[in-house]
Amino acid sequence: MIDQEMDFTIERLGDCRFPSPMGLGRFTGDGERILYHCRLDEIRPYLEAGAAPPQLELAGPREKLFFDPATISAGIVTCGGLCPGINDVIRAVVLSLHHHYGVGKVYGFRYGYEGLVKRLGHPPQLLTPEGVEHISALGGTILASSRGPQEPAEMVDCLEELGIAVLFAIGGDGTLKGARAIAQEAARRGKALSVIGIPKTIDNDISFIQTTFGFETAVAEAQRAIYAAHTEAVGARNGVGLVKLMGRDSGFIAAFSTLVESQVNFCLVPEVPFSMASLLTNLEKRLALRGHAVIAVAEGAGQELMTASGGHDASGNVKLGDIGVFLRDAIKEHFSQRKQELNLKYIDPSYMIRSHPANPHDSALCLLLGQNAVHAAMAGRTNMVVGFWNHQFTHVPITLATRQRKKIDPEGVLWGSVLAATGQPRMMY
Repeated sequence: MIDQEMDFTIERLGDCRFPSPMGLGRFTGDGERILYHCRLDEIRPYLEAGAAPPQLELAGPREKLFFDPATISAGIVTCGGLCPGINDVIRAVVLSLHHHYGVGKVYGFRYGYEGLVKRLGHPPQLLTPEGVEHISALGGTILASSRGPQEPAEMVDCLEELGIAVLFAIGGDGTLKGARAIAQEAARRGKALSVIGIPKTIDNDISFIQTTFGFETAVAEAQRAIYAAHTEAVGARNGVGLVKLMGRDSGFIAAFSTLVESQVNFCLVPEVPFSMASLLTNLEKRLALRGHAVIAVAEGAGQELMTASGGHDASGNVKLGDIGVFLRDAIKEHFSQRKQELNLKYIDPSYMIRSHPANPHDSALCLLLGQNAVHAAMAGRTNMVVGFWNHQFTHVPITLATRQRKKIDPEGVLWGSVLAATGQPRMMY
């Protein structure tokens, strides 16, 4: 089946006329592409229809630039929840702008998009190579963050006043939609502003991007929580370790953490519904067989089982019920009514995980995402996000990246591997 809406065309501000100051010897050509699909059966419908299969523009330094680096300033903003590696990305962007291109001024905007609204009183800070030298050892973001949209016109006014030609927006779905609004407002004014998104979501749920920074660190830290839950469970009669992990709409952290530790008996994710009756029945069987059990649940799982909390947060996300507390209380009540001994330990490591500094692999990914974001901006790309697909760095239109959340396929290889690792039934409904 051909997806007519899969348009990977990247917006450009104009022709590139300035020679790059980077002495590389190997630049990425503007015509270099990689295929989105990697399976022949996915590509065949396009070939049979005489159409080109979907292709992503490769990231990397260009030989010719749109901007004269000596004449521009740049800005960086971080929005949304914390995630391992944000400071690594800030550092990579600042160092690349200074050392690769010689950009003189780089501003960091405080408290997310609020920092781009002058009347809110968050003056930007000047970011220098010396100032960001050691920030990769820190969790969180040195620029702080916030949620919620601001008026694009006010934000572009701020950028114009500071003479900023390039803005890097580090964030997830809501941040990228805000970046698109800024790019559109600049285009409406006829202003040559490059807006480049750098994908930040600990849940790894941005479409057309293989993996986002911080995800591997989150899985590694989640594994520690699962290990603790398993240790507690095996140390008591009818012991149950219950771990709630991040994952509002997509259960990738819970799924991969399950595969890493291989001690999880029930992995519950938003993409696969379950009923309490089925979960409790299967939990009883597990305890009768082995005397202990470990449950990993993503925060967005089982929302239909609870009374809706109602409302939305500042980013427009639906406020979730607390599935961890709900399961904890429901499991305890069930075994209490049956007058059966149960020793349940509940662990919620969410804020500890997202505040952690990036591990080495994520740090390297942050460096390359930051550098490729700078390369894209200097070459006049805009309204796009730097991606990673089939182990290569790419350019993805923000419109595509935010079209829908990336989710686990319940019929796919990943979920099949989770079922094989846990031994849980395919359907618990």
